[in-house]
Amino acid sequence: MAELNSLEELGEATGAVAAEDTQEAPVHVQKLDAQGRAYATGKRKNAVARVWIKPGTGRITVGGKDFTEYFARPVLQMILQQPILAANRTGQYDIVATATGGGLSGQAGAVRHGISKALTYYEPELRTVLKKGGFLTRDSRVVERKKYGKAKARRSFQFSKR
Repeated sequence: MAELNSLEELGEATGAVAAEDTQEAPVHVQKLDAQGRAYATGKRKNAVARVWIKPGTGRITVGGKDFTEYFARPVLQMILQQPILAANRTGQYDIVATATGGGLSGQAGAVRHGISKALTYYEPELRTVLKKGGFLTRDSRVVERKKYGKAKARRSFQFSKR
Protein backbone atom coordinates (compact mmCIF):
# COMPACT_ATOMS: atom_id res chain seq x y z
CA MET A 1 0.00 0.00 0.00
CA ALA A 2 1.48 3.36 -1.02
CA GLU A 3 1.65 6.21 1.46
CA LEU A 4 -0.50 9.25 0.64
CA ASN A 5 1.00 12.67 1.38
CA SER A 6 -1.70 15.06 0.15
CA LEU A 7 -5.45 15.34 -0.42
CA GLU A 8 -4.91 15.30 -4.20
CA GLU A 9 -3.23 11.89 -3.97
CA LEU A 10 -6.12 10.65 -1.83
CA GLY A 11 -8.65 11.91 -4.39
CA GLU A 12 -6.79 10.19 -7.22
CA ALA A 13 -6.54 6.94 -5.26
CA THR A 14 -10.26 6.83 -4.35
CA GLY A 15 -11.24 7.93 -7.89
CA ALA A 16 -9.38 4.95 -9.34
CA VAL A 17 -11.11 2.57 -6.94
CA ALA A 18 -14.54 4.11 -7.60
CA ALA A 19 -14.04 3.75 -11.37
CA GLU A 20 -13.28 0.04 -10.91
CA ASP A 21 -16.28 -0.59 -8.64
CA THR A 22 -18.93 1.06 -10.80
CA GLN A 23 -21.28 -1.51 -12.24
CA GLU A 24 -24.16 -1.01 -14.59
CA ALA A 25 -27.71 -1.41 -13.33
CA PRO A 26 -28.99 -4.98 -13.62
CA VAL A 27 -30.79 -5.58 -16.91
CA HIS A 28 -34.12 -7.28 -16.33
CA VAL A 29 -35.00 -9.89 -18.94
CA GLN A 30 -38.32 -11.52 -19.78
CA LYS A 31 -38.96 -14.73 -17.78
CA LEU A 32 -41.49 -17.04 -19.42
CA ASP A 33 -42.29 -20.75 -18.98
CA ALA A 34 -42.76 -23.34 -21.75
CA GLN A 35 -46.39 -22.23 -22.33
CA GLY A 36 -45.40 -18.58 -22.79
CA ARG A 37 -46.70 -17.51 -19.37
CA ALA A 38 -45.04 -15.41 -16.70
CA TYR A 39 -45.23 -16.90 -13.18
CA ALA A 40 -44.81 -15.13 -9.86
CA THR A 41 -45.54 -15.72 -6.19
CA GLY A 42 -47.16 -12.94 -4.17
CA LYS A 43 -47.33 -12.79 -0.38
CA ARG A 44 -49.10 -10.73 2.27
CA LYS A 45 -49.69 -11.56 5.96
CA ASN A 46 -50.05 -15.37 5.98
CA ALA A 47 -51.51 -15.55 2.47
CA VAL A 48 -49.58 -16.86 -0.52
CA ALA A 49 -50.75 -16.45 -4.12
CA ARG A 50 -49.41 -18.16 -7.22
CA VAL A 51 -50.06 -16.08 -10.35
CA TRP A 52 -49.71 -16.89 -14.06
CA ILE A 53 -50.05 -14.20 -16.75
CA LYS A 54 -50.45 -14.76 -20.50
CA PRO A 55 -51.76 -12.59 -23.35
CA GLY A 56 -55.54 -12.72 -23.59
CA THR A 57 -58.81 -10.87 -23.20
CA GLY A 58 -58.46 -9.64 -19.60
CA ARG A 59 -60.06 -12.53 -17.69
CA ILE A 60 -58.93 -12.79 -14.06
CA THR A 61 -59.50 -16.15 -12.38
CA VAL A 62 -58.75 -16.86 -8.72
CA GLY A 63 -59.10 -20.41 -7.44
CA GLY A 64 -61.06 -21.52 -10.51
CA LYS A 65 -63.68 -18.77 -10.06
CA ASP A 66 -64.00 -15.32 -11.58
CA PHE A 67 -62.29 -12.78 -9.29
CA THR A 68 -65.57 -10.87 -8.74
CA GLU A 69 -67.07 -14.09 -7.37
CA TYR A 70 -64.03 -15.02 -5.25
CA PHE A 71 -63.54 -11.50 -3.84
CA ALA A 72 -67.12 -10.29 -3.38
CA ARG A 73 -66.18 -6.96 -1.74
CA PRO A 74 -65.58 -4.13 -4.25
CA VAL A 75 -62.56 -2.91 -2.24
CA LEU A 76 -60.79 -6.26 -2.70
CA GLN A 77 -61.63 -6.26 -6.43
CA MET A 78 -60.16 -2.76 -6.70
CA ILE A 79 -56.97 -3.86 -4.87
CA LEU A 80 -56.59 -6.74 -7.33
CA GLN A 81 -56.85 -4.46 -10.39
CA GLN A 82 -54.51 -1.71 -9.17
CA PRO A 83 -51.28 -2.95 -10.83
CA ILE A 84 -53.07 -3.62 -14.14
CA LEU A 85 -54.56 -0.11 -14.16
CA ALA A 86 -51.24 1.48 -13.14
CA ALA A 87 -49.46 -0.32 -15.99
CA ASN A 88 -52.32 0.60 -18.38
CA ARG A 89 -52.72 -3.04 -19.47
CA THR A 90 -56.49 -3.47 -18.97
CA GLY A 91 -57.89 -6.27 -21.13
CA GLN A 92 -54.51 -7.40 -22.48
CA TYR A 93 -53.66 -10.31 -20.18
CA ASP A 94 -55.46 -13.37 -18.83
CA ILE A 95 -54.54 -13.91 -15.20
CA VAL A 96 -54.88 -17.23 -13.40
CA ALA A 97 -54.19 -17.24 -9.66
CA THR A 98 -54.50 -19.53 -6.67
CA ALA A 99 -54.58 -18.09 -3.15
CA THR A 100 -54.01 -20.02 0.08
CA GLY A 101 -53.69 -19.10 3.74
CA GLY A 102 -54.80 -16.04 5.65
CA GLY A 103 -58.09 -14.26 5.07
CA LEU A 104 -59.67 -12.64 2.05
CA SER A 105 -57.94 -9.29 2.58
CA GLY A 106 -54.51 -10.90 2.83
CA GLN A 107 -55.23 -13.08 -0.19
CA ALA A 108 -56.25 -10.04 -2.26
CA GLY A 109 -53.00 -8.31 -1.30
CA ALA A 110 -51.02 -11.45 -2.14
CA VAL A 111 -52.66 -11.76 -5.57
CA ARG A 112 -51.95 -8.06 -6.23
CA HIS A 113 -48.29 -8.59 -5.31
CA GLY A 114 -48.14 -11.67 -7.56
CA ILE A 115 -49.76 -9.86 -10.50
CA SER A 116 -47.25 -7.02 -10.16
CA LYS A 117 -44.26 -9.37 -10.10
CA ALA A 118 -45.60 -11.43 -13.01
CA LEU A 119 -46.16 -8.25 -15.07
CA THR A 120 -42.52 -7.27 -14.54
CA TYR A 121 -41.42 -10.75 -15.62
CA TYR A 122 -43.55 -10.51 -18.78
CA GLU A 123 -42.74 -6.86 -19.55
CA PRO A 124 -39.56 -5.76 -17.72
CA GLU A 125 -40.04 -2.13 -18.82
CA LEU A 126 -43.13 -1.90 -16.55
CA ARG A 127 -40.91 -2.31 -13.48
CA THR A 128 -40.40 1.44 -12.91
CA VAL A 129 -44.14 2.19 -13.08
CA LEU A 130 -45.06 -0.62 -10.68
CA LYS A 131 -42.16 0.17 -8.35
CA LYS A 132 -43.29 3.82 -8.09
CA GLY A 133 -46.81 2.65 -7.24
CA GLY A 134 -45.41 0.45 -4.46
CA PHE A 135 -46.84 -2.77 -5.92
CA LEU A 136 -43.55 -4.70 -5.98
CA THR A 137 -42.85 -4.22 -2.29
CA ARG A 138 -43.92 -7.16 -0.15
CA ASP A 139 -46.03 -5.95 2.80
CA SER A 140 -44.11 -7.80 5.52
CA ARG A 141 -46.47 -7.00 8.40
CA VAL A 142 -47.69 -10.17 10.09
CA VAL A 143 -49.67 -10.81 13.27
CA GLU A 144 -47.52 -10.64 16.39
CA ARG A 145 -47.39 -13.84 18.44
CA LYS A 146 -49.13 -14.17 21.80
CA LYS A 147 -46.86 -13.97 24.85
CA TYR A 148 -47.33 -16.01 28.02
CA GLY A 149 -48.76 -14.06 30.96
CA LYS A 150 -50.67 -11.83 28.54
CA ALA A 151 -54.22 -11.97 27.23
CA LYS A 152 -53.07 -11.31 23.65
CA ALA A 153 -49.74 -10.25 22.13
CA ARG A 154 -49.44 -7.16 24.37
CA ARG A 155 -52.73 -6.79 26.23
CA SER A 156 -52.50 -7.54 29.94
CA PHE A 157 -55.22 -9.09 32.06
CA GLN A 158 -57.38 -6.63 33.98
CA PHE A 159 -55.63 -5.31 37.08
CA SER A 160 -57.47 -5.26 40.40
CA LYS A 161 -55.99 -3.70 43.51
CA ARG A 162 -58.25 -5.75 45.88
